[in-house]
Amino acid sequence: MPKVKKSTITSSRGTVPAWIFECPGCGCMHYADDRWQFNGNVEAPTFSPSIKVEVGRYPDPPDICHSFVRDGKIQYLNDCTHELKGQTVELPNWEED
Repeated sequence: MPKVKKSTITSSRGTVPAWIFECPGCGCMHYADDRWQFNGNVEAPTFSPSIKVEVGRYPDPPDICHSFVRDGKIQYLNDCTHELKGQTVELPNWEED
């Protein structure tokens, strides 16, 4: 089953194609657009470089989710602020509606 889904996102660069996936660490959707390299394998995706998401409002410190996606697994780096930091887990399968 696929672990990523092709979609589009709207950013400061306009609407661009992207691959989206569910992150089990922070429970959010993350994306990799054309700035990332993708191996083209939706069942065992690899994106390069790492993906770092920071969410929050000043003056509170942000929540951080920083990871590598390699061969269908997500490797969380130690600067993550969620409970999966430092761990590697399988990406969940993409569930179609």
